[in-house]
Parts: sequence; C-alpha cells; structure tokens
Amino acid sequence: MWRSQGTPEPGQDQVLIRVAAAGVNRPDLLQRAGLYPPPEGAPQSLGLEIAGQVEKVGSGVTRFEPGDRVMALVPGGGYASHAVADEGSVMMLPDALSDAEGAAVPETAFTVMTNVFEDGGLKKGERLFVHGATSGIGTMAAALANAMGAECYGTAGTAEKVDAAGRLGFAKVWNYREEDWSAGMSEAGGCDVVLDMVGGDYVPRNLAMLRPMGRHVSIAFQGGMEATVSIVDIMRRRLTLTGSTLRARSVEEKSRLRSRVESDVLPLLASGKLKPAISLTVPFSQAEEAHSSMQEGDLIGKAVLTYDEPPLS
Repeated sequence: MWRSQGTPEPGQDQVLIRVAAAGVNRPDLLQRAGLYPPPEGAPQSLGLEIAGQVEKVGSGVTRFEPGDRVMALVPGGGYASHAVADEGSVMMLPDALSDAEGAAVPETAFTVMTNVFEDGGLKKGERLFVHGATSGIGTMAAALANAMGAECYGTAGTAEKVDAAGRLGFAKVWNYREEDWSAGMSEAGGCDVVLDMVGGDYVPRNLAMLRPMGRHVSIAFQGGMEATVSIVDIMRRRLTLTGSTLRARSVEEKSRLRSRVESDVLPLLASGKLKPAISLTVPFSQAEEAHSSMQEGDLIGKAVLTYDEPPLS
C-alpha cells in the first residue's frame, strides 16, 4: 500500500535523492513478512538500493551536489519518490549505466565485496562456489570473480538457470534438485571459498568440498539457522567459517566498503566490462509482481522497480 509521507530532509552528512529506480532484494520480502525489521532509526518502508538524481545535500556533504546522477545503498525507504542516503553510501552513477542498471548494483556489489573478497579472501587463480548462481548476488559474484582472475562454480534449481549461469560466467553449475553438487565439486578438485545463502544441512556439504585452508562465508539461512559440522575436520584442514549481514553495519563501515566498490567495481561498470544482470523491470506500481517473481524463483538476475506515480491511499 502506497502512502504520501512528505519529502524527507537530509541530515548534515546526508544526500536527498530523487529516486528513478530501486532494486528488489530478498530482505524486502522478509521485512514485508515481518521477519526482518529495519535497524533503529531507519525508514520503516521497503527498499535497500536506489539510483536517481541528487536533489539536495546536507551542510557537511563534500562529494556530491544537486544534479549528480548517483546510486546508493540505503537502510530502508528506497521504494519512494525521494530517499535520504548517508554520503558514505552514495556513488556516482557511471554514464554507461541506466538508472535501472544503477539500482541493481549497490546491494550486490557491497555484499560480494565484503563477503567474497574481504571475509572470504578470494584471490586470483582460486575457485569460488556460489549457491543461487542466477540470483542478483550470484551473478555479481561470478562477474567480479572472473574479472579478478578467479573461477566460479555454483548451484541452480532448473535446467534453464543452469544454462543461463554458464552464459553469465560460471565454469560449472549443478542442478541442486537433480545432482550431488558437493560430490561433483569435490571430484572436480574442490573450491577455495563458498558463498552460502542456504545454511542448514548445506553447511557440512559445503565444508566437504573445500580445499585445505578454504573459507566458508554465510550470508543467509533459507534452509535453516543451525548446522552440525565436524570440528576435527575444520582443524585438520584449517578451514575458516565466517558470515555477515550488511544492513545494520555502521555508517563508517559502509563508507569504507563504498570506497572499495568505487576502486574495484565502478571502473568495470564505466568501461562496459561489467553489466548487472537484470531479469525484470517494472514500475513501482507493479512491485507486487516483482516480489512474486522473486518469491517463486522465476528471476535470472535482479528485479528493478522504476519510479512512476503509484496510486496513494
């Protein structure tokens, strides 16, 4: 349900953005279901990433001015005509990208950078394994892994998605409904980093295919919040288990990640070497369609909402 709430005012170190497009993410669906409340002080409405034009800046803002085309990570409130973002979470939108493409970048780029390359420590010549290969995060992970000289493997749930993942840069993808992906990856030589969105009984199977000194990074638990693992095996093969969330991180931490994304990802976007994978683009008034498509697993890449004038209640 859409409501008129008035245009927000940016704080001292914030930017007011006229929203042209907003990315759709699984946390939006969880929040809508009452399972993922916003951090304290964040807008209560949905939307974690946006693209548009700067309309107003706070007195402490130095990197942006009205008229700039930007994309931003926000803690909430992205499904709106205007949204406020901390300056440290805002990036210039490369000319090579449309507003819709820009709105598909921040959440996935920040997530992949911190979890795959920082916590996971993926390096050139290593192998990354991603569950949900054709998700927004999965497609971004493959693109960045390939760009930085690593190989990407993963899982998907249909033959169509397996084929699509191959076109999107995955070296090999297993259909998790029909194939033993853990045994397959182990037989292919194992991997160095696993990016896991499933949790539950996937965790021990993930660990089984890690090479010595491998890293397991959890970012969601769609299959369960608990797992049973062998501590002896972790010790013997010197494995690392870690995980993180992004939304509730401090302004300072997000600003640091933004700098990393600007240095490592934006040049690829600006040159056209990297394009976010977008499966569905619909106006804000059809957000329900985008949510349903994500819930049903119909997407290959991101869903993006473009701003229109939705009916207000």
